[in-house]
Amino acid sequence: MTNAPDTSSVPTSSSSSGYDERQKWQAFWVCVGVAALTILDLSKVNVGLPSIEASLGAGPTALQLIVAGYALAFGLSLVPSGRLGDLKSRRLMFVIGLSSFTVASVLCAIAPTVELLVAARILQGVAAGIQMPQVLGLIQQLFQGRERGRAFGLFGAVIGVSTAFGPTIGGLLIAVGGAQDGWRLLFWMNVPLGIVAIVFALKLLPRTSTAPSGHNELDLMGIVLLGLTILTLMLPFVLTTGQGDDPLRWLFLIGFAGFGALFVWWEQRYKAHGKSPVVHFSLFSLASYRNGTLIATVYFCALPATFLLTTLFLQQGLGLEPVYAGMVTIPFALTSAVAAFYGGRIVEKYGRSLVVLGLVLVGVGFVVLLLAATLTPPEYTPWAMAGGMLVAGTGGGFVISPNQTLTLAEVPVEMGGVAGSMGQVGQRAGTAIGTAAAVSTFYSVIAGRSEGSTLDIYHEAYRSGFLVTIALVAGALVLALLDLRARKQGRVGEAADAS
Repeated sequence: MTNAPDTSSVPTSSSSSGYDERQKWQAFWVCVGVAALTILDLSKVNVGLPSIEASLGAGPTALQLIVAGYALAFGLSLVPSGRLGDLKSRRLMFVIGLSSFTVASVLCAIAPTVELLVAARILQGVAAGIQMPQVLGLIQQLFQGRERGRAFGLFGAVIGVSTAFGPTIGGLLIAVGGAQDGWRLLFWMNVPLGIVAIVFALKLLPRTSTAPSGHNELDLMGIVLLGLTILTLMLPFVLTTGQGDDPLRWLFLIGFAGFGALFVWWEQRYKAHGKSPVVHFSLFSLASYRNGTLIATVYFCALPATFLLTTLFLQQGLGLEPVYAGMVTIPFALTSAVAAFYGGRIVEKYGRSLVVLGLVLVGVGFVVLLLAATLTPPEYTPWAMAGGMLVAGTGGGFVISPNQTLTLAEVPVEMGGVAGSMGQVGQRAGTAIGTAAAVSTFYSVIAGRSEGSTLDIYHEAYRSGFLVTIALVAGALVLALLDLRARKQGRVGEAADAS
């Protein structure tokens, strides 16, 4: 018998939406399609950075903000949006987020200056943060038990494909639109897809609410304090480029410590008055949720940074066109999709062991990728790197969707939005931190080298930046092994193992 965590202050689970099988899966594919559109914008824009730099005269800080600013805004809006969806209507919040995302994409596409592009990207990130918690909350609401594992397996497969195919799609669009303004097509692509998705969302998403009983106030002060905590944590990393960075940016971390402590105090005080806080800290008493969130956060420190480093190396170091640089990630997309699909089906049997296996394969694939980039003749390098991506993708598919299933296994349905959004905050913060650490290392090597061939300099820069991502994967593996040991010792609930 395992020792169940104390969940007395977590609302009890309720039933699903009452949809029949056909309706559930139709709603599911609307949710997953929009999630894919959101995640694509985290990866496809990477290959457009050199084009944006040439077209708008963007510097390193602006380029960093185009990528990490999106993740920052994404992270800031996740929890309040998830809370609103849980309390009011996930369907309404989903449509608001999707509509805003479509409008922001238009603003990105027509931006005449890099400053306006950065501002539009931040608005786009806010919109993405509004809709993503509703996706996770709706999947929680629509599916239960073993069927939920299958749903998250498909979700992980689609997200894996979106993440890894993003650079290829971005490269194709730039090839079609031209080197000067082809990057604008990266954003125009979202507009017709967003409009179609809005129509299907209004038609197919459930109208029913799973709001918990009792006090359902919106904790505005808690939302403000949490937003300031996330902002001051992510901002110094977002502003890190490795080229003339202001060292005073790290003072924001003092604000992070202060706002974080104030947020915890306020939430406990708010709850003591019999009200419902924006974050139920009792969720973190669930070891399955706490451990899974930590693993995902560290893993997402590594993954987006890996794709960005690879894209920069292939385009700037080897001189590949964006479309060819993007194609190197196709093996990752294909193998991660297959592995995620099957991972969702077998996670109930193998549990955390499956995630451990996945992280080992990701680590091996990343080592192969690094060796291929730095040791092979340039004409064979992209092909050899694709081999490393194939191995890493197989592992990645066994990480994301099984970990998502294990993380949310014991979370009540009515808390699905806020629980999922807290996990997404960790992932977006991880994206900003990991990208800053790896890319600033990459650029600092380039800035500090004045001798040797261009390719040798980029080899050293890629090696230095990539060692950061490998270390992060190793960290995620250590966390997964600790969780696996805790499960074997009975310190994680049975419900998490059986998803």
